[in-house]
Amino acid sequence: MGDPHARKSAAINRLRCQLRKKRESLADQFDFKMYIVFRFKEKKKNSAVFEVAEVVPVMTNNYEDSIMKGAKEEAYSYESSRELLERDVVQLHAPRWQPVRPDILGCTTDMDYFLWPRNDIDRIECHVFSRWKGDSGPYRPIVCDFVFSQLDYERQLMRLLGGREKSGLIINNPEQTVFLFVDKHLKQTSKSKVILFKLSSVCLYIPQDQLMSWGVGSVDELLSSCLSAVQSH
Repeated sequence: MGDPHARKSAAINRLRCQLRKKRESLADQFDFKMYIVFRFKEKKKNSAVFEVAEVVPVMTNNYEDSIMKGAKEEAYSYESSRELLERDVVQLHAPRWQPVRPDILGCTTDMDYFLWPRNDIDRIECHVFSRWKGDSGPYRPIVCDFVFSQLDYERQLMRLLGGREKSGLIINNPEQTVFLFVDKHLKQTSKSKVILFKLSSVCLYIPQDQLMSWGVGSVDELLSSCLSAVQSH
């Protein structure tokens, strides 16, 4: 009957060839769930957890102009930008979400999360689950780390303080797996003007060959661990 792994590999290769002919991404063959978790420095404080309302997969070169603009403004290097564009990478774009809280159900909004100046956030984590389209089975976690520490994103936000642009600003984690779109707001107080940065959307970058790298675990297990009273670091 032949090696089942070889048959699966051959079927996947045929699918990839068909997708290239149709100018589609392998990601278009999956349904996704994404959760964004804000971990706080206070260990006894529950994490803030949001479920993305709709995960939109697109190819990296669809955002080539934005990526190259960030490189020119020295948000990250030109070399790393070219490397990113040349890889076979899929973006998972998340513009809207809803809080995972029992007292707020079905409240979907555009992302608008206060990032800076504040010092209580430790890191931002994103967790992605997927399954083949048409599959009624459970979503499985994709084995890929999507973590952005407060120290890393605050350093980049500080560099954006003096710029003129107020929306569509992009920052990324060192691994270039998490890209945050942020907006700059100017708030007038009784004594002075204060600049605020808020998160407006999230993009995750995944090489296409990792889309089928599933691990163990479930959505319920993730939410249970995130919403427990004491976080583990």
